[in-house]
Amino acid sequence: MVAPTGDRRKRRNGVPRTTPMVRQIFHEGDDLYDDMVRIIGQARQRVWMESYIFKGDRVGRRIAAALARAARRGLDVRLHIDAAGSLFLFPRRLQRRLREAGVRVRRFHRWSWRDPWRYNRRNHCKLLIVDQAFVYLGGFNIHEESSRRFHGDERWRDTHVRLDSEYLARQGAELFELFWTRRVPADLRRPRPPDLLAGDMLVTNRLPRHRHAMRYLLRLGLHRARERVYLTTPYFAPDPLTARHLVDAARRGLELRLLLPARSDIRLLQLTARHLYARFLRAGVRIFEYTPRTLHAKTMVADADWASIGSANLDFRSFLHNYEIHYVTTDSATCLALRQQFEDDLRLATEVTLDSLGRHPWWERLGGWLGWQFRWWL
Repeated sequence: MVAPTGDRRKRRNGVPRTTPMVRQIFHEGDDLYDDMVRIIGQARQRVWMESYIFKGDRVGRRIAAALARAARRGLDVRLHIDAAGSLFLFPRRLQRRLREAGVRVRRFHRWSWRDPWRYNRRNHCKLLIVDQAFVYLGGFNIHEESSRRFHGDERWRDTHVRLDSEYLARQGAELFELFWTRRVPADLRRPRPPDLLAGDMLVTNRLPRHRHAMRYLLRLGLHRARERVYLTTPYFAPDPLTARHLVDAARRGLELRLLLPARSDIRLLQLTARHLYARFLRAGVRIFEYTPRTLHAKTMVADADWASIGSANLDFRSFLHNYEIHYVTTDSATCLALRQQFEDDLRLATEVTLDSLGRHPWWERLGGWLGWQFRWWL
């Protein structure tokens, strides 16, 4: 889906957008990876990439080869992978080949005895910036599990977006530099709260005073909606404040629908989510479980004029521990496309009811209770 818009409003920081933006939404990993390789091949200055999981499989090797070719052309190519997310998945030999080609490779928050608690704070973002023109972000990691070509019909169901925007590419590059250099520029040390009604922007919790930006993002979407909110998330274990906002939104008459996986790559998190269903069902939240394959998308659509796509799950880890990034838009075409995809997914989902909860075996209910006890760390 490509949705152009000619919005020429000035941003809060005075940066004008003088050209139409193009958004392309991806729901298939093969389409996304093909597009990434194509755009990287056209790069003229820089290719900066972050990924929580970067696997040394056929998908990972293909992306790595594209990065290596760009570096050999003399471009500034950097790859920042998460040390925990890619643990045992990103082989040293692949890292060595990339560095030999000129790619600068770093692992975020490697284990350190001097500061062991930092290992709990992971960079969960999936971000690619090419020149000052393109930004990719969303839920797709770099691995075969998201590829129909290599994983068949069991591939993961995910969502990503490419933004053709000089303004957002510049914003994305600033955010990338924060973690690459480990220094916060003076003008970002005391940022104002993000104006999430301003139109197209990137929202992240990696800035010092924006640590709760992901919770703020969800709360704003719920509060500004007049009729409906559609939420897709693979992991559902909201903290008490977030849970209260969800319940309050449903009780005031909002049509609130949650799409969650019937099959999850992390079984304990799925059982934990089911442990919580009853409270939200009683409040009027409608919950659906997507049945065909593993669901990994993280999207939100409020009415027909506000939406977000990104990396954050609806759980403790994303809201309180991980670093995340989302794209927020008021573009009506993008909102319509995400709503249509949500409705298409619902046709392949089973609605959860209070009656159906009692049909799960006792050991699943016990697993859900145990998972909730460790909710801070899942």
